[in-house]
Amino acid sequence: MNEIAMIATPQAIPPTLRQPLARLLLSLADDEFILGYWDSEWTGVAPILEEDVACSSIAQDEIGHARLFYEEAAAIIGITADQLAYGRQPAEYRQAQLVERNRGNWAFTIARQYLYDTADNVRLKSLKDSTYLPLAQDVSKIQREEVYHLMHTATWLDRLANIHGTSNTTDNTTNDTAHTLLTEALDSLWPDAIGLFEPFEDEELLLEAGILSRSSKQLEQEWLESIEAIFDREHLPFPFIEVAPGSGTIQQAVSYVYQPTIQPRYGGRQGLHVQDFMELWEQMTMVYRLDPQAQW
Repeated sequence: MNEIAMIATPQAIPPTLRQPLARLLLSLADDEFILGYWDSEWTGVAPILEEDVACSSIAQDEIGHARLFYEEAAAIIGITADQLAYGRQPAEYRQAQLVERNRGNWAFTIARQYLYDTADNVRLKSLKDSTYLPLAQDVSKIQREEVYHLMHTATWLDRLANIHGTSNTTDNTTNDTAHTLLTEALDSLWPDAIGLFEPFEDEELLLEAGILSRSSKQLEQEWLESIEAIFDREHLPFPFIEVAPGSGTIQQAVSYVYQPTIQPRYGGRQGLHVQDFMELWEQMTMVYRLDPQAQW
């Protein structure tokens, strides 16, 4: 078997891989960028003072990670990171629909963040040995911060799952337990969460080149396997059934094959987005659109 060659610079990317790799980088960047915007909105209104600081810090990290990915994509495409972040039309963004919904109440934010952080953890681990060296190097930096995001969110998930008999008047949700709110949030988010692993266009080219080490479907299965026990322990919705490997159409080297009992919502990777993102796009690109040529 021939050894897969490392790609050390943007200039060394084969022509057939330039567009697929740029799309991959934009998906990674857009996920982090949009989620960072929503997380920043908790600054000053989080449930406790410490969370004002934590949400600000996490949002700053996410937007910083997005910038790393935008810079890598910009080097391939031939424009600036700012142009990619603010100068595209809504249909040109490639984030999963999970990250683009309005922040909702605190239980919704924690549910979404946990689903995203656990999925991102699996995704980043798979990219650390990418044959595209700039991407692998960026992932090594990002992982050092993301591990704390996951610890923070996992702590809150456990806390909300085990608080009973409380109400949250700040979010206008009285006479509900935290566990109920968390369950309702997960029920609404699971279809979008599955979309995190919507296959990329020309994914097979990235796999053949070693830029991706595993397919989106394989990563999805690894992710579900990594969180199933936690959802079972906390009595939280996990809308999947386990099928013996090889008995269906999915072929992976995992202990079980998870198939959803709900209808996944795809489209984000193809530029299909929800109304919440359309409104956010208007807000976050407003200044840039006033004068796209301005130098800051």
